[in-house]
Amino acid sequence: MENEDALDKRAFSSTSTPANISAAVEAIAYAPKFSHGFHQETTPMIEVRRIYRWFGSTQAVSDLSFEVKAGQVFGFIGPNGAGKTTSMRILATLELPTYGDALIDGLSSINDPDLVRGRMGFMPDGFGTYPNMDCVEYLDFFARAYGLVGKDRIAAVKRTLAFTGLDKIASKSIRGLSKGMRQRLCLGRAIVHQPKVLILDEPANGLDPRARIELRQLIKQLAQEGVAVLVSSHILTELAEMCDQVGIIERGKLLAVGSVQEIQGASSTVREVRLKLIAKVHEASQWLLQQPHVSNLRVEGSLITLSLAGDVAAQSQLLRGLVQCDFDVIEFASMERSLEDVFMQITTGAVQ
Repeated sequence: MENEDALDKRAFSSTSTPANISAAVEAIAYAPKFSHGFHQETTPMIEVRRIYRWFGSTQAVSDLSFEVKAGQVFGFIGPNGAGKTTSMRILATLELPTYGDALIDGLSSINDPDLVRGRMGFMPDGFGTYPNMDCVEYLDFFARAYGLVGKDRIAAVKRTLAFTGLDKIASKSIRGLSKGMRQRLCLGRAIVHQPKVLILDEPANGLDPRARIELRQLIKQLAQEGVAVLVSSHILTELAEMCDQVGIIERGKLLAVGSVQEIQGASSTVREVRLKLIAKVHEASQWLLQQPHVSNLRVEGSLITLSLAGDVAAQSQLLRGLVQCDFDVIEFASMERSLEDVFMQITTGAVQ
């Protein structure tokens, strides 16, 4: 790798701009640097207020409302055509809603788009890179577009290269990068100006397992530093592992919102229970079949699996009944449903 002085002189010169800048116009706008430190926010960093969006006779978004606070990762889940990208583009100042408003750090993306862009980073599903540039030149160009100058711009690019792990290949041509490295580079483009809010539309799409894990770690680190993150994905296990809150959207309507645990619990009144006994398995299974809320009972050796209608109180009552009948229970647990199970139950697969 080139030494630091040579890198600064080559990469941060006033001529370090691509010939074709049209691809950048939609994603960024000239805005001042907005640096921040993490502190607990009392107001949401992202606030969507009853957004509606029509395209002719098609209603893409209908009465959509949610909020994301500083340091939170909010997962946006929905089938293709559900309205996720439209909602994100409205937040990113790239679409206007038919009705409603969307706020970034208290500023309206409709009324104050220029100010919003300085506080927000957006990584769309389809992004462009310049194959004839290297990583430093690419990030330097976008730092300039965000209004960073002089030492602040140099520091911002170096900081972003280090955060994304691209510092060791900073002078490598973009055409030679793997998809995972290009994804890191485009994430760097979205955070080079240290935004308070980050909007990521399908960032893990097409990545291999290692690249997805590394990207997830970067997103978690940004949230720990106080950035409010809105991320959409079809890889629901990814969202379940990194999101504080999730919202399930279909046909433009938000069907459920809350933590993964809250949605998993609220969306079902039937739980799968597994229990293991030392002896009298047949007698216990006969007793269980007589209970009013038990169904789908299966026996495998000393293990009994069943479906139980009710909440945790119903589980406690069932276990108490087993013990009172002198059945020696050595294991008793309810199996938590995955986010995919919840998604399949709540949505119908309808498209607009």
